[in-house]
Amino acid sequence: MDVADTDDRVVPLRGARAMIADKMLSSLQGAAQLTHHARADMGAMLAAKARFKAEGIALSVEDLLMGAVVQTLGRHPDINGTLKDRSITLSTSVDLGVAIALPGNLLAAPAIFGADKMTLPELRAARRDLSERAKTNKLTVAEMTGGTFTVSNLGLSRVEQFTPILNTPQIGILGIGRVVETAVRDGDGIAWRSLTGLSLTFDHRAIDGAPAADFLTDLCQTIESFAP
Repeated sequence: MDVADTDDRVVPLRGARAMIADKMLSSLQGAAQLTHHARADMGAMLAAKARFKAEGIALSVEDLLMGAVVQTLGRHPDINGTLKDRSITLSTSVDLGVAIALPGNLLAAPAIFGADKMTLPELRAARRDLSERAKTNKLTVAEMTGGTFTVSNLGLSRVEQFTPILNTPQIGILGIGRVVETAVRDGDGIAWRSLTGLSLTFDHRAIDGAPAADFLTDLCQTIESFAP
């Protein structure tokens, strides 16, 4: 074996990867980040997905979860906004950032502007449009910087819960884990439920733990009684 074949591979941080690295470090250094974790029963949402499919409407679990997040943010405006220069700006519009993994170990989180005014099919179309344009580097600066809250979905992986890093200057970000069939007590017996992990990271400078927990609890209840 050639000695050169045993050398470690050195990958310089540069270009887009360096920008992402700097953004992540700046976020952790510049915000008081705390994460709440919860699990939600996905039964009602999976049933809604099946009903939509029977009606010829193709919606993914991610699309429905985005709809639930948008609904819940409307009832908790204190977490829908940004904190910059010691000033909190709470938005009257939900401009939902969507984390998108890209080839080359890259990440983007562009915003769907006015997500709170969209139907579920419109949300799906907007998400897919952002994803396609992200892959061809056609996102605008406004889309990359204008969000008020972000969702990061790892539901297609084996990850059940994780701690997302804030997309600063936004106040909150929600991490979504995979759906796990889980045995739970049901009266005197045991029932199987489809539970998903939800992880809410928030900037403690802008919102305290109790109202952040209220948002996450409300989101779980919205998912568990999902009615689009």
